[in-house]
Amino acid sequence: MDDILSISMNPMATMDGIKKRYPLKKGSLKEPDQYLGAEIKKWKIDGSEDPLKTRWALSAEKYIKSVKRDIEARLDSYGMRFSTKAKTPFSSASYRPELDDTPELDDDKALWYMAIIGILRWCLELGRVDIICEISLLSSFLACPRCGHLEQALHVVAYLIQHQRSNIVMDDTEPDLSSLAEFQECDWSEYYPDSKEPTPRNMPEPRGKAVTTTCFVDSDHAGCRMTRRSQTCLFLFLNSAPVVWYSKRQTTVESSTFGSEAVAMKTAMDHIEALRFKLRMFGVPIDGATRVLCDNEAVVRNTTSPESTLKKKQTSVAYHRNRECVASKMAIVGKVHTSKNVADLGTKVLPYPTQKRLLAMVTW
Repeated sequence: MDDILSISMNPMATMDGIKKRYPLKKGSLKEPDQYLGAEIKKWKIDGSEDPLKTRWALSAEKYIKSVKRDIEARLDSYGMRFSTKAKTPFSSASYRPELDDTPELDDDKALWYMAIIGILRWCLELGRVDIICEISLLSSFLACPRCGHLEQALHVVAYLIQHQRSNIVMDDTEPDLSSLAEFQECDWSEYYPDSKEPTPRNMPEPRGKAVTTTCFVDSDHAGCRMTRRSQTCLFLFLNSAPVVWYSKRQTTVESSTFGSEAVAMKTAMDHIEALRFKLRMFGVPIDGATRVLCDNEAVVRNTTSPESTLKKKQTSVAYHRNRECVASKMAIVGKVHTSKNVADLGTKVLPYPTQKRLLAMVTW
């Protein structure tokens, strides 16, 4: 073993037990300061000095600094430079990677492009959710990247360098969603009488405080100009901490906004089911159904009103999947205004003011 990370109410008891059997490097026993490239630090909520308001936070700042050194060395060899004014991840909100008709990259630069995308995807994993849409779009062109794609990837790196300070705070405060949406429970027993949330048979006894789960979901209907496939994005929160973020192009072409939003919600329901299953296997108690916030009136109505009927047969799988999840009390759906839907970050390239406003709801 090179490193050991103990997560516990009393981590020293664990480490003392290890020390009795194995020698530890002198002075190595301390609070963690990095994990898988991320900087780990303590964060004071609202700047309070109260130790009860101190939480752990993740930052990719140190990782981005190392990335800057590595990519700058390669830039010099090509006679290129980073953009000095990278206010947003893409150079323009109107840039569309699928419409880029610049020359294809040679083999050497194509491999470099792949490496940069891999680096940026890891930055995204470390909490840089402000590049979630741009990296999802650029990742679609790994097989045959063009010069314009490389320029935009380098622009994303320049953006990260110029905007390094972004933190994902593991805030366990229970969120107040009363100002965002209203949730209404209904009796679904007549329509889905055998609907039941899947739970692990061998799960441990739940202990500790119960947690709430919240999901923001959105779709950009026919967002891809070449294939007219829609982009799905979702953000899953554990109390007030974002723990899952996802942005990906849908695998089907939906003919209506309702269809793309219904498919997006189905994807969200799959992620919600997986997270709730995992939490139960960890012995974490869950407080009620996951609150799902969507900005499409028709989808919300179809999943909150049992009497609502389906008029589009091609979306029947997503339609019934969403309704059964609500019927099983795994999820409860509410409508949120588009301007407050965090998932908009990952469905389309946003102008700076909109991106900054939504990002403030996720990061610190």
